[in-house]
Amino acid sequence: MEIILLENISNLGNIGDKVVVKNGYGRNFLLKKNKALRFSKENFEFVNKKRNELNKKNTELKKQQSETAKLINNKSFVFNKESKENGELYGSIKPKDITNLINNENKFQIEPSQIILKEELNKIGIFKVDIRLHPEVTANISIQIDKIKAS
Repeated sequence: MEIILLENISNLGNIGDKVVVKNGYGRNFLLKKNKALRFSKENFEFVNKKRNELNKKNTELKKQQSETAKLINNKSFVFNKESKENGELYGSIKPKDITNLINNENKFQIEPSQIILKEELNKIGIFKVDIRLHPEVTANISIQIDKIKAS
């Protein structure tokens, strides 16, 4: 499927680029979320006319997300979970759990799809997690998983 991007998308392209993607990704994500238009001569001309406006919108979004990144960059978040004797958790911590904790402690909104896990969070310890706030803005946080103390 040939599409024209309306946003900068990491590992894909920039505003106004014509790219080829798989049908499902194009239809179910890019088109549905208004991140792209199907490629046609009319749409290509439309995007070229609106390119300055789209770039300005993208720059403002990037600036806004940079401010958010400054607020949460290098912060540490603590989870208290039950674990086995060897330190493994009963289940693992998912991106949704991380976003719920961050959003409850702060006044901004982060989606689970923005969380980038380098490894599965299924044992006691400290883990580094990246948050992709914008294709060009990433924040790093620490997730500390502690064992619940028996009372």
